Amino acid sequence: MRFSDSHCHLDAPEFDADRGAVMAHAKAAGVWRQLLPAIDLDSSQAIWNLHFADATLLPAFGFHPMYLDRYSEAGCAALAHLVATHRPVAIGECGLDYFVEGLDHQQQSDVLGAHLRLAVDHGLPVILHARRAVDAVIAQLRRFRPTGGVVHSFSGSWQQAEQLFALGFSLGIGGPVTYERAQRLRDIVRRMPIEFLLLETDAPDQPSCSLRGQRHTPGDLLLIAKAVADLRSISLEALSAATEANFSRLFGPPAT
Repeated sequence: MRFSDSHCHLDAPEFDADRGAVMAHAKAAGVWRQLLPAIDLDSSQAIWNLHFADATLLPAFGFHPMYLDRYSEAGCAALAHLVATHRPVAIGECGLDYFVEGLDHQQQSDVLGAHLRLAVDHGLPVILHARRAVDAVIAQLRRFRPTGGVVHSFSGSWQQAEQLFALGFSLGIGGPVTYERAQRLRDIVRRMPIEFLLLETDAPDQPSCSLRGQRHTPGDLLLIAKAVADLRSISLEALSAATEANFSRLFGPPAT
C-alpha cells in the first residue's frame, strides 16, 4: 500500500536542517512520491535539483500568486526556458489569491493566464491555488482549456467542484479535511467522484488536527488518508489504489 503526496513544499527552508530525514520518514510511512510545486524561479530551480537527486520527487515550475513581487517579464521568459529544457510534470503552483489584502488582482489574472498558456503549449497539467477565487479560476480555465490539473487545498462549494470535474480537474485534499468543523469540505469528500481525488499535505503548512501548531511533513499524509477513507467508508487499501491511479494518470511515473 503506497501513497503519493500531490502537493509538498519540500524545498522550503523549514526542511533545510533535516530534509533527508523527512524524506526517509515519508518513504518509511509508504509515501513514495511527492509532487513539489514551485513558488518562484529560484524555487523552480531548487526543486529541479531535488528531483535530479531523487526521481520520486516530481517537479512543477511556476510563480505563486502571493509572491508576484518576484515576477517579471524576464522571469516569465526564464520560466518558459526552464520548462522547455527540463520538462517538469506540471506547471505551478500558480493561481489567484483574493484572501490576502494588497495583492494586485489584475496582475494575478495576467500571470495566471501566462501560466495556462505555457501549460497548453507544453501539454502539461496545472497545479492551482484558488483562495476565495474559485469562480475566477474556473473562468480562466474555460478560457485557456489546459489539459487538466488539480486545485490544491480545495475550499470551494459543491457547485464549484462539479464545474471543475467537468473541466477535467481534480481536487487536492489535505489537512483541513481532518477538522470536524470543516463540514462543507468533508461533505464534498464524501460525495465527489473518487477519480478526481488527490491527497496532499502542503507541508510544511496545513497540518492535520492532531498536529495543530506543528510542522507538517509528507510522512503525515497517512493521517489525511485515514480521515478520507473513513469519510468515504472505504479501506485504506482501496483509497491507495484509487488515488495512486489518479496521480499517475495526471502526472505520470517519476521522470528519469
